[in-house]
Amino acid sequence: MTNPLLSDWQTPFGLPPFEQIEPAHYLPAFEQAMQEHWEEVDRVARQEAPPTFDNTIVALERCGVRLDRISRVFDNLTASHTNAQLQAIEREMAPRLAAHHSRILLDSRLYARIDDLHEQRQQLGLDSQSLRVLERYHLDFRQAGAHLQGPQRDRLAAIAEELAGCYTRFSQNVLADEGAFVKVLTQDEELQGLPDFVRATARAAALARGHTDPQAHVITLSRSSLMPFMTFSENRALRQSLWQAWCQRGERLAEHNNLPLIRQILQLRLEQARLLGYANSAEKALADTMAGSPAAARKLLMTVWEPARRRAQEEYNDMLALARQRQPDDPPAQLHAWDWHYWAEQVRRDRYALEESQVKPYLQLSRLTEAMFHVAGQLFGLRFEPLANAPRYTEALQAWEVRDAQGQHVGVFISDNFARNNKRSGAWMSVFRGQSDLDSPVRPLVINNNNFSAPPQGEPALLSLDDARTLFHEFGHGLHGLLSQCRYPRLAGTQVLRDFVEFPSQIMENWLLQPQILQQFARHHLSGEPMPEALIEKILRASRFNQGFATVEYVSSALVDLALHENTRPEDLDPAAFEQDMLTQIGMPPAIGLRHRLPHFLHLFAGDGYASAYYVYLWAEVLEADAFQAFVQSGNLFDPDLAGRLKRHIFTQGNAVEPMQAFQALMGRPPRVEPLLVQRGLSAAALSEV
Repeated sequence: MTNPLLSDWQTPFGLPPFEQIEPAHYLPAFEQAMQEHWEEVDRVARQEAPPTFDNTIVALERCGVRLDRISRVFDNLTASHTNAQLQAIEREMAPRLAAHHSRILLDSRLYARIDDLHEQRQQLGLDSQSLRVLERYHLDFRQAGAHLQGPQRDRLAAIAEELAGCYTRFSQNVLADEGAFVKVLTQDEELQGLPDFVRATARAAALARGHTDPQAHVITLSRSSLMPFMTFSENRALRQSLWQAWCQRGERLAEHNNLPLIRQILQLRLEQARLLGYANSAEKALADTMAGSPAAARKLLMTVWEPARRRAQEEYNDMLALARQRQPDDPPAQLHAWDWHYWAEQVRRDRYALEESQVKPYLQLSRLTEAMFHVAGQLFGLRFEPLANAPRYTEALQAWEVRDAQGQHVGVFISDNFARNNKRSGAWMSVFRGQSDLDSPVRPLVINNNNFSAPPQGEPALLSLDDARTLFHEFGHGLHGLLSQCRYPRLAGTQVLRDFVEFPSQIMENWLLQPQILQQFARHHLSGEPMPEALIEKILRASRFNQGFATVEYVSSALVDLALHENTRPEDLDPAAFEQDMLTQIGMPPAIGLRHRLPHFLHLFAGDGYASAYYVYLWAEVLEADAFQAFVQSGNLFDPDLAGRLKRHIFTQGNAVEPMQAFQALMGRPPRVEPLLVQRGLSAAALSEV
C-alpha cells in the first residue's frame, strides 16, 4: 500500500491529503524520514572539505524536508483532531524525535564546522541575513550543549528525550480531563439567567453528545462553553461547581494527574540549565529574548501590577456594592472567583447599558472573517479566494488562496474554528509548510485553530467580543507566517524571539473595534442591519471596563511562571502551596483566580516555548500599543506609509533582523510603555475616564 506521507502530494498547492492519511501511515513514515534526515546531515558532518557557509549552513538548511513535512501534519492533527491511535503514536514518537534532533544538535563534527564559521563570521563576506542564520545556528547548537564534553552532552540528550515524553503526557492528561467532564443541565433553575444564544449553544452541545432529553443542555470545560455560563448564570452554586472543575483540570482525575509531571519537568529543566551554565531554568529560557533576563521581565510585570491591582479592587468594590443593592434580603459578605464574571457583567449593564447579548447577534464568524480579510487587504494588499476543493480532516475546515496586490500567489490560509472533544483547548497558529526562498520560492500553508462553540445546525456561528479578539489575534500570527520573505527556512515566519512573536498578532486585534470596521462588517445575523452607532459607542466607552481584573489575572500567572522557574528546589515542590505562597507575596486579590493554574498550564508544560516566558504577551503589548498609536495619530487607520513599514520591517522579516532593530526601523525610536498603560486603562489619564 502506498504511504501518502512518503508520496508527492497531488493536491491544490501541495496541501496535505488528509482524507488519505491513516494513523498506521505515521510510524513507517517517521522511520524512513528520520533515517533520510540523518544520512543528509551526516554527509554534511563528514565532509573532508573545510567548512564554508554553503557546504555547512546552507547544506543543513536543505536537510530534513520530508521529516519536517510529516512532523507538521502529525503535530497539527494531534493538537486539533486526535484519537487514541494518534495519541499512542505521539507517546512513542515524542521521545524518539527528541533523541533524533539531539543527535544532530550535539554532533561534535557539525558543531566544529559551525563554530569555525562563527569565529570568522566577520571575514566571510556574508550579507545580513546569511550572517543572522549563521549566528542562530551557532546559538542553537550551544543551547543544546554541543560545546560540552561527552558525558554532559549525553545527559543533555537524555534530558531532552525525557522532557519530550513528559510534555506529551501533560498535554494528553489535560485533554482527557477536559473531554471527560460534561455538566448536563435539565432543570429550569439551572438555566436561569442564560440568554438564548447560550442556551442554544448548550443545547447543540447536548445533541452532539447524544442526549435525547429535550430539556438537556450541556456545559463543558471548553472556555467558549464555560465562560458564557459563568457570565450569565444566576445559579451561584452551579457557578461555583463549574469554576472548581475548571480550576482542577489536570489534577481532577487520578489517572490523568499532572502534579508529578510538573515536578519531573521542573527538575529536568533545572538540571539542563545548570549543565549549560545557568543558575536556573528561567535564566536559560530568557537568555535569548528581548528581555534578556528574568529581572527585566519581572520589572515590566511589576510596572503594571500595582496600578492593575488598585483598579481591580475598585472593580470589586463596585460589584460588591451592586450585589448588596440587588440582594438586600441576603447581601453577600464577599464575592468569590466564581462570582466575578457574573457581577462584572451586571455592572457593565448598569454603567454602560451594555450587555453581551446585545452585541453577539452582530458578531457573525463569517462576517468577521470578511472583516479581517478586509483589514489585511487595506494594510498589505492581500486578497483571499476560497478553495472549495481543499482536502479536509474535518468538515469545519475552510481554506483560502492568498494573493498579493499584483495577483501573485502568497500562500494558503486555513481555519479550523470550532471546539471538539478531540481538540486541545486554546487558540493557536501553525503551519503545514513554512516559507523559504533558498533554492526556489516555497510558499507557506498556514492554519489558525480556535475553539469557538459550534452553532446549532443551520444557524450562523456568533462570537463574543473576546472570541472576536482571539480571531483577529490568531490571524495576526497567520499573516506573520504568510507574509514572510526570508531566504532561509530557519529564519522564516514566526520563528522569532518569544517576546516578539506576539507583536504581529496583538497589533491586529486593534482593528477589530474600529468604528469603520464594525459599521461595515458587524451586521445582525437575522435582519442584516449594521450595528447601530449608539451600540458601537457603548462598546468603545466600555472597552477599558474590567481591565484591572484582566491584567491581574494575566500578570499573576506570569509572575508565578517566573518564580517557578527560578526555584532551585523543584523536588520539594507542592504546586498548590507554591501558587498560594506566590499569590500571597504579590497581594493577589482573593476574588480573582489565576488565569492558568499549574496542573493545566499548557503554555508552561506542554512544551518549552513559553516556559518562563508567559510574560511575553505583555512585552509584545508594549510594542503593539506604541505602534498602533502611530496609526491613530496619523488620522488614517490604514496609513499607507505606516502600513508599508509594518509589512516591510515586521511581518516579512521573520527572524532575519534583531527584533529591537526591526521595531526601531518601524517607529524610528525605541518603544515606550505609556501607550500600554493607556490602552489597559491603567494610566492616570485613562483611569479618570473609566
